[in-house]
Amino acid sequence: MKRLVIVSDLQVPLHSVPHVNALANYITKTKPEEVISVGDEADFTGISRWAHGTPLQYETNLHKEREATIAVLRQLKVTQMVRSNHTDRLFNTIKLRVPEFRHLPELDLANFLRLADLGITYHRQPAEIAPSWILAHGDEGNLSQTGGVTALNLAKRFGKSVVCGHTHRMGLLHHTEAVSGKPTRVLWGLEVGNLMDMKKATYLKGGYGNWQQGFGILYVDGNRVTPHLVPMRPDGSFTLEGKLWTAK
Repeated sequence: MKRLVIVSDLQVPLHSVPHVNALANYITKTKPEEVISVGDEADFTGISRWAHGTPLQYETNLHKEREATIAVLRQLKVTQMVRSNHTDRLFNTIKLRVPEFRHLPELDLANFLRLADLGITYHRQPAEIAPSWILAHGDEGNLSQTGGVTALNLAKRFGKSVVCGHTHRMGLLHHTEAVSGKPTRVLWGLEVGNLMDMKKATYLKGGYGNWQQGFGILYVDGNRVTPHLVPMRPDGSFTLEGKLWTAK
């Protein structure tokens, strides 16, 4: 049976180091077949539209943020990732402010983050990663405040089960279709939470967000896929497959 570990939103450098370290410990010791990121690997804070015209725009941290993101992707042994709204900030900034640079290959996200050197496949569109399971970021449709609903709505749109991030919430929901008492199709929506440090997310009013830290796993046995959510404790630890995992 194959295990696909689904890494939730990191938004480096806003990531939680204990949570990343604990997940990396699990990945290093158990060697899953794939480690797949749902997007927002980098926050790209200084080039966001929210930073334009503020002191953040002049902090010149882009190189440091890029190197930190690459280090985390390497630590987690990521093998696949998908486009997302935060990593789109690189192209959007170029398009709006220096369009002459938009065709420079060095500034294409996959090249900018050196994904080929890391052995990472980059999906520019939602992609099937397991039988009848689609990887998406989660911003392709309407955002729900209830965990799992955003992913399930995308699943109904795509006609296949969806795993996504973007919402920073954890949720696993399903939609069943049947005739004459016999199920004909079951669609799943899996949202895998986040791996961020909420204290670093200074844009949260009062430091509150309806967010949950964790990640996901897809167990793949031929054409049978079983989704699983793994909640993480505030110290980064989690229990999975009968064992407590920590950063050490």
